[in-house]
Amino acid sequence: MSILPPRDGAVVIGSGPNGLAAAIVLAREGCRVVVYEGGATVGGGMRSAPLTLPGFTHDVCAAIHALGACSPFFASVPLAAHGVEWVEPPAPLAHPLDDGTAVVVERSLDAAAERLGPDAEAYQQLMGRFVRSWDALALDILAPWHWPSHPVLAARFGRHALQSAAGLARRCFRTPQARALFAGLAAHAAQPLHRPPTAAFGVVLGVTAHVGGWPIARGGTQRVADALAGHLRELGGEIRLGTPIRSLDELPPCRAVLCDITPRQLIALAGGRLPPAYRRRLARYRYGWGVCKVDWALRAPIPWTAAGCRRAGTVHLGGTMEEIAEAERAVDEGRHSERPFVILAQPSLFDSSRAPSGAHTAWAYCHVPNGSGDDRTAAIEAQVERFAPGFRRTILARHTMTCPELERYNPNYVGGDILGGAQDLWQVLARPLLRRVPYATPLTGVFLCSSSTPPGAGVHGMCGYHAARAALRNVFRGHNRKEG
Repeated sequence: MSILPPRDGAVVIGSGPNGLAAAIVLAREGCRVVVYEGGATVGGGMRSAPLTLPGFTHDVCAAIHALGACSPFFASVPLAAHGVEWVEPPAPLAHPLDDGTAVVVERSLDAAAERLGPDAEAYQQLMGRFVRSWDALALDILAPWHWPSHPVLAARFGRHALQSAAGLARRCFRTPQARALFAGLAAHAAQPLHRPPTAAFGVVLGVTAHVGGWPIARGGTQRVADALAGHLRELGGEIRLGTPIRSLDELPPCRAVLCDITPRQLIALAGGRLPPAYRRRLARYRYGWGVCKVDWALRAPIPWTAAGCRRAGTVHLGGTMEEIAEAERAVDEGRHSERPFVILAQPSLFDSSRAPSGAHTAWAYCHVPNGSGDDRTAAIEAQVERFAPGFRRTILARHTMTCPELERYNPNYVGGDILGGAQDLWQVLARPLLRRVPYATPLTGVFLCSSSTPPGAGVHGMCGYHAARAALRNVFRGHNRKEG
């Protein structure tokens, strides 16, 4: 019989990166922890599966670990001892253009800047200070709102971050190449590029390319999830798979419940237990754009025109800054762009275990209006073909997930939103609500720990880390914790 947590233990709902992070933090402090996962495997957004053909391993959601490699929490977990091998592509990112060239972001800041010609010094100035100070900066920006530990550094970051990506790119860079590169980085925010704080996403992702290299996990992202789960079990925690929780009333007595779910699921699980005013505020939480994602099994590598794309783990497809901005504006207006901005990953170029000998895998997605059921496979493949003529001839099989299919796969992806909620200025600063402890709810001992809480989206575990620290401070207060 499985061991349930004693009344002074904790339950975690969901085994995504934040749920597992929360469980690990609690278990390290001596708390008895049980994780309930509705799926057959752990992972949430960190799962891998043979989506197309036998022998092809595809990452169902996250594949490139820009923040995972730079996460203070992940750095504290013995991932390598549990089988995780980070593989860094020679270049973290490439951004091809219609003239047959590509802007390539090298791992080295100096080498990346040199490739930008007239904008080399501007790129160095924008990214360099934060690359050199990442360890200090990460502690402030990958956390809930607080007085910064390094106020001068945080103020410098904020001066850039609180701008729009389009505005910052025009002020900092002179060439269309550098502007396009920054626009592609910032477009990960899933917000129109003329709105603040889209520049923050461009800066952070640019910095992490030089700090961590945007690696992949050999064998698939599932290896990261399995490693976190293995470490939790090593600490005495338990994971119950295939056990969906439909109501908080189903849980055993415990001191704390940490929910790796979004506000909508919390409302459903809590039923009438939430105070009406809090419930109404939480119901107004806004979800962001959805995505349409395609996975491919390929008979050969993608035939990029620009050679630099063949060295990159991630490729941004969208052309100029103006074109990317227009594509993202269309989504914000509830339309589908004919030339969407596409984020593509090609892990098998650097990890041969992902496909049979000589074959390859790749995935890509574009933004769409939340809840859209439109299959954008043709538009996505047209963008790949634009920069890699002959791409369609390499396709052996494909697997597409539209917004409704993504939500069925993972209920946290509300309307196909893989980021846990809109990332506009207000919901970056007050996520999910403006509260002194954003993870806490009015229900005693019940906390949110998903990407709907600070610091938001990404496979980094920091939402779960901070939620668990909040539970330790506000609920356990030293009880059931290891001495010393």
